[in-house]
Amino acid sequence: METGERDADGAAPISPAAALVGFTHALRAAGLAQSPDRAQLFAAATARLGAARRAHVYWAGRATLCAAPDDIVAYDKAFAHWFGALPVRSGSPRAAPKTVVQAGLDRPAGEVGTGDARLVPVLASDQEALGHRDIASLSAQERRRLAGMFGGLTVRLPQRRGMRRRAAHRGEIDAAATVRSLLRHAGEPVRLRHRRRSPRPRRIVLLVDVSGSMAPYADSLLRLAHRIVAAAPQTTEVFTMGTRLTRVTAALRARDPDTALRLVGAAVPDWSGGTRLGEQIRAFLDRWGQRGLARSAVIVVFSDGWEVGEAALLGRQMARLRLLAHAVLWSNPHRGKPGYAPVQAGMAASLPWLDDLVAGHSLAAFDELLEAIGSA
Repeated sequence: METGERDADGAAPISPAAALVGFTHALRAAGLAQSPDRAQLFAAATARLGAARRAHVYWAGRATLCAAPDDIVAYDKAFAHWFGALPVRSGSPRAAPKTVVQAGLDRPAGEVGTGDARLVPVLASDQEALGHRDIASLSAQERRRLAGMFGGLTVRLPQRRGMRRRAAHRGEIDAAATVRSLLRHAGEPVRLRHRRRSPRPRRIVLLVDVSGSMAPYADSLLRLAHRIVAAAPQTTEVFTMGTRLTRVTAALRARDPDTALRLVGAAVPDWSGGTRLGEQIRAFLDRWGQRGLARSAVIVVFSDGWEVGEAALLGRQMARLRLLAHAVLWSNPHRGKPGYAPVQAGMAASLPWLDDLVAGHSLAAFDELLEAIGSA
């Protein structure tokens, strides 16, 4: 709204766009995690509702800048300090959501009251929203909540036809079994016996970039890797890529995910450093991949594609990888953001050799990735 206008509540004028941007900085100073994505949503919501009324600005910010019910109290204090006062509202909307959530979390399982009927959809919708958020924009508290949600991911393993054949109702005729059945029945006509190859799990290899640019996603990517290893401990291999290649499969076989991540942290010496993807993938192929790990496997590379080394080398190694593997998937955290295009030198060199380039920025994106792995 224009400088000098007064809103419908008769309060002091609210500054234009600069004041809205300053408000997000005030929230960050108050301890609320803010990101450019949230600031853009706040600006878009305010433009849609109109900034002429303080109430419009308040509700636009509360819907886009608060990540959890616990943030509302701090948000209200920051809003009142920045804009002079809260808009006039009937009732006490802050108390009701907090009371419902607190009662549901602290009450024993046998003491279910009428408030719990409202708690279930509130928690469900909150978890669903958290699962679609960009992991890099989450606060420490939200990351802890997200860590507990990885157990709900469903891992569907890719299958391949095995060499052994088993009895089946249809398929190729099993001549030996049919003859044995004839002998047991003294040559009387019997039903033909059939057999078919039984499916076996296909190997999965995860190459996780733990360089500085991937630091906000490293913890969640390793939790996802732990979930896959738990589902298929004998057919899953995990490597981290930084300044060196590290095999962390044994560490991720620990049952507790937090214990597994601590073991990985102790085993990986190059957290948040640089990375040369071409050299690391070449090291994997030379030492493990060509000797069997990559053959007919589903390979998943987790990286943003920023290549410090020679992009042409990365392209050549991805071509080698594609010749050995059954499928090569690349999970890029920027793939799920509006306007993204794989124009980085590393991504452009790798793209011709990929079966699919998928998003890797949220729990919902991980769920879609697991579906892509299972159907590879």
